[in-house]
Amino acid sequence: MATIRKVGVVGAGLMGSGIAQTCAQSGYQTVVREINQQFLDKGLTRIHDAWNTMANKGKLTQQQLAENRDRLRGTLELEDFADCDLVIEVILENMEEKIRLFTALDHILKPDALLLSNTSSLSVTQMGAVTKRADKICGLHFFNPAPVMRLVEVVQTLSTSETTIDEAKKFALSLGKTPVLAKDTAGFIVNFLLIPYLIAAIRMLENGMASRDDIDIAMKLGCGYPMGPFTLLDYVGLDTTLWAAEAIYEEYKDPLYAPPPLLRRMVVSGMLGKKSGKGFYDYSNG
Repeated sequence: MATIRKVGVVGAGLMGSGIAQTCAQSGYQTVVREINQQFLDKGLTRIHDAWNTMANKGKLTQQQLAENRDRLRGTLELEDFADCDLVIEVILENMEEKIRLFTALDHILKPDALLLSNTSSLSVTQMGAVTKRADKICGLHFFNPAPVMRLVEVVQTLSTSETTIDEAKKFALSLGKTPVLAKDTAGFIVNFLLIPYLIAAIRMLENGMASRDDIDIAMKLGCGYPMGPFTLLDYVGLDTTLWAAEAIYEEYKDPLYAPPPLLRRMVVSGMLGKKSGKGFYDYSNG
């Protein structure tokens, strides 16, 4: 495997822009792609605003700020990933979209390039199966916010080579992250354990067993968690939580992972958490 020098990130949303920011500030030439100029501009602005804030706080020198900016560029074209050594997919949690993307990238990327997915719960095996490089495909699941959270789940399929896993771990370490290895099963490590906890909290609220605030306070003070389940749900995104719950339930058919009606109704209503301005809490006034 060639040394990783240039990284591609497909998707410039909250996670994609955070991952692109992390790669560029870790010394990699980074190209980030979106489907239209509006989304791309929004993602790039988010990254540059983060760097400006870091510079204002003395966490980046002006030279480091300039070097970060020089290493990052945006594109609307998948073809601009042709010379990348490693590409990370960070698009919607929709298998059909991911399969389309992996099929296209397999034809564009050079033969030894690694293709990684940031999926939080979907089958990496299924994505790799549509390519001719299944041995060079694995999951690389970051946590939000990607520049801050230190954990990365490296997800190994039955086809992923040990060389690819080693390279993915080294890459994660080079970003200042701590990699953990998980098999390609729905939910991997964190969501497999976290989703039942979040779902149980929603069911408690649904059934009138305790209030939102009391549940959050109880878990913070009783278990020492940094935030309660409803604050965490809003932070992660209710739609993201629903996707993860559905994917794990689909694989195991365990009622622990069955999404509660309240969660579904809130997502349908557009109440997705902080990113939409309202979830279990109201963020419209900041």
